Amino acid sequence: MRRIVGIVLLALGAFLIVLAPLVRFQIAGSLIAAPAAQYGVNKLEAEGAQYFSIKDLRVMTAKLGVTVTVRGDVAQAKDDTVVWDEFTAVNDETNGNPGITLTERRSAFNKYSGEGVTCCSVNIDKKPVTLEGQIYKWPFDVEKKTYKVFNSVTGKAFDARFVGEEHVNGVLAYRFEQDVPETRTETRNVPASILGITDTTGDVQADRYHTGKNTFWVEPVTGSPLKQEQQRDEVLRTPDGAHSITALRATFRMTPETVNTLVNNAVESKNQISLIKVTIPLVLLVLGIVLLAAGFFVARGAHARA
Repeated sequence: MRRIVGIVLLALGAFLIVLAPLVRFQIAGSLIAAPAAQYGVNKLEAEGAQYFSIKDLRVMTAKLGVTVTVRGDVAQAKDDTVVWDEFTAVNDETNGNPGITLTERRSAFNKYSGEGVTCCSVNIDKKPVTLEGQIYKWPFDVEKKTYKVFNSVTGKAFDARFVGEEHVNGVLAYRFEQDVPETRTETRNVPASILGITDTTGDVQADRYHTGKNTFWVEPVTGSPLKQEQQRDEVLRTPDGAHSITALRATFRMTPETVNTLVNNAVESKNQISLIKVTIPLVLLVLGIVLLAAGFFVARGAHARA
């Protein structure tokens, strides 16, 4: 009987020792991923912003508030790809002008690396778009290097350079900076008088150009965003470049409440990753060694008695 018990303990110990690295290197990799059933609301604000008000037909100065709502499309998630839908509303909180811009965006990305995938009818305001670079999150175990990050204003990806380490609410973050060169984003008709054109009446064609600088603070283990800042400088300009007017000039920063939520979510995810990749494999390994040793002594004792 002791011999049978010893063999069982040896077998169980060996199994746990083999299972430990499998959990650490294979099972953990399949469990740690961006969720398909995502839901979240982030808020940003810009003090002293300037924007062209279509309703008032003039440039306004105001505090702008931005609400970004993200919801995962679970039905469209497949294999390693998840699909998230986003709705962004910008409101003039100073002058009581809600919805000065409303934007819809549909994105697909790899749930492990965070890189964009062009599928599943991805679009910005119903216009098809080609996705590349990081979309909502960064890869797990972020490196101190340059990553391409998709910019939804221009519909293109640009380099985001690692510039250093900082702490956000006490949590270590990697800081990345992205410069967005002047890019034409749309063409529209506007009243000639708004652009200061006096030798014609009615509407004239104007191009909207965007220039920006984006700063990202990322938790390196999870690749989760902790904080973000967007500097946007946009103008409406006639094709000949002779006349222009400010379309938007603002620096948007995440509200403290949003930063707190993102930091708490990142810490929770980091703890889960540590549990899956460190704690559980270590417990399995130690328990396996103990059972293996116990099995060896039990089996040896049974052999000696025999």
